Amino acid sequence: MKHAYLILAHNEFALLQTLVSCLDDERNDIFVHIDRKVKELPDLHCERAGLTILSERVDVRWGDFSMVEAEYALFREAGAQGPYLYYHLLSGVDLPLKSQDYIHGFFSERAGKEFIGYTLVDNTPELSRRMQRWHFFPRHFSRRRNGWSAVRALLLRIQEWLGIVRNKDVPFKKGSQWVSITDDMLRWLLEHERWVQKTFTHTFVPDECVVQTLAWSSPYRKNLYDTESDAGGCMRAIGWRGNELEDWSAEDYGQLSSSSALFARKFNSLDPVFIQKIVSLSARV
Repeated sequence: MKHAYLILAHNEFALLQTLVSCLDDERNDIFVHIDRKVKELPDLHCERAGLTILSERVDVRWGDFSMVEAEYALFREAGAQGPYLYYHLLSGVDLPLKSQDYIHGFFSERAGKEFIGYTLVDNTPELSRRMQRWHFFPRHFSRRRNGWSAVRALLLRIQEWLGIVRNKDVPFKKGSQWVSITDDMLRWLLEHERWVQKTFTHTFVPDECVVQTLAWSSPYRKNLYDTESDAGGCMRAIGWRGNELEDWSAEDYGQLSSSSALFARKFNSLDPVFIQKIVSLSARV
């Protein structure tokens, strides 16, 4: 059975084509969501894989529910063309670290497992604040303090003063947005789309919680591959440096080439020689 690769992209389109080329295999279909803010769509091409550029495009903003909407647009499109053995959610600046033969073999041997990373098993004050308060104007959030950020912070403080808590009975979980899931899990996510909209609209960075929360409360929780490690659970090498996500660079090649992860995020196109070395990893038998 084929695999589906679901890609969320908004820039670095030369790198996106590199990713698509790495996935260009007759055993794959590729689905790409391009942020609606992009005016001129990239010219992507495949020779062997099926390639679908979604016509339903969301204006994606970091921290906002729009990221989940874009995810669900991919889930719906791939689900309509499926079933697939696995659905892999990637960003447009990810790259595989293993060959398609290796990746297909890996998932065939572990068929039925859900590759979803978890960073928090229990609720925390930080997670509660993100999921159980009303977050207004998240589309205007900026890491640099601005007028919208100040209003947002004030509204959160007022809710704290008044003791306002929403979603009291939801056991929220958190982890990496980037997952590899079975058709059963995809159908479970689609069946609960309306609940997701009700529960996660006006929360903050919901894309890190939707799949984790639904999977944890699903009949497929027993199939989770690894709940002790975010990276291990989703089989991705993610370039965290402390609390900051940084691009992989040439000095990280040794770490990536020896990694057991199947995919890595995130890269940029500043060093073509380094990118080609990473691409070569996915060409190995």
